[in-house]
Amino acid sequence: MDRDVLTHLPVVAAVARRRSFAAAAAELGMSPSAVSHAVRLVEDRLKSPLFARTTRSVALTEAGEDFFARALPALQQLAEATEATRALKGVVSGTLRINAPRVALPMALTGLVATLATRHPDLVVDVTCDDALTDIVAQGYDAGVRLGEMVAEDMVAVRLTPPVRAIMVAAPGYLAAYGTPARVADLRAHNCINYRQASTGGTYAWELRERGKDVTVAVRGTARVSDSLFAIDLALAGVGIAYLFEPLVAGHLRAGRLVQVLPKAAMPEPGLFLYFPRRASEAPKLRVLIDAARERLG
Repeated sequence: MDRDVLTHLPVVAAVARRRSFAAAAAELGMSPSAVSHAVRLVEDRLKSPLFARTTRSVALTEAGEDFFARALPALQQLAEATEATRALKGVVSGTLRINAPRVALPMALTGLVATLATRHPDLVVDVTCDDALTDIVAQGYDAGVRLGEMVAEDMVAVRLTPPVRAIMVAAPGYLAAYGTPARVADLRAHNCINYRQASTGGTYAWELRERGKDVTVAVRGTARVSDSLFAIDLALAGVGIAYLFEPLVAGHLRAGRLVQVLPKAAMPEPGLFLYFPRRASEAPKLRVLIDAARERLG
């Protein structure tokens, strides 16, 4: 094995996974020029271009597809063997890559990452905020976080939060000015803070309960966002009615800054789950995350 290829392979693999020299450089804490140098060196040694580059995109060539189909599993096995050996000495190391919606940070991940930072200082937890239904295996993530109903059946799922409710809230000032809805149909007369769906770009229809049945309601309003935390800010500012997971606004409700609207229409949700391929379930870096999550749930 060519030592130069072996030395620089993790860098080249990051470019292949991220399809971007800049993204690979940011992930590895390297300069883009150093990443480019590593790629050129490996391509020179292999006497074949691995990437087709344009000013806007990076794609694998046919030779690159074949090379990485063979090399990446071996590289992954080497990383796992290294981490497992260190774990025998009580040292959990490496990089744990997690793909999660932004709403998962305050609901679960902030506390877990803080716990891991204290317990395992050699472990880097790399979290990508992503509200789309990303293929975590294809994109090189160790695990993802989603609502239980969105986890693929072929994945192992571990609960991160208890079940939650999706509720509607508004600022007292807004309700004083425009009235409080008495039934679901009244929402059509209110300014509602909508969500843009990450996967389609369309507007999300609110899922509610009415007379014991699940209903979907298309609401209208002057704001449409992709971030629940921004929706909270808009509700606090008196813009309109927001649809949110209850834990995100529990403090505002207790303090009276927000008021729950139509409490009987709140929709029960399964909560957030960590999910990952079965083959990854024994990886030390993933096990410590699972253990910390289970401790938090009690």
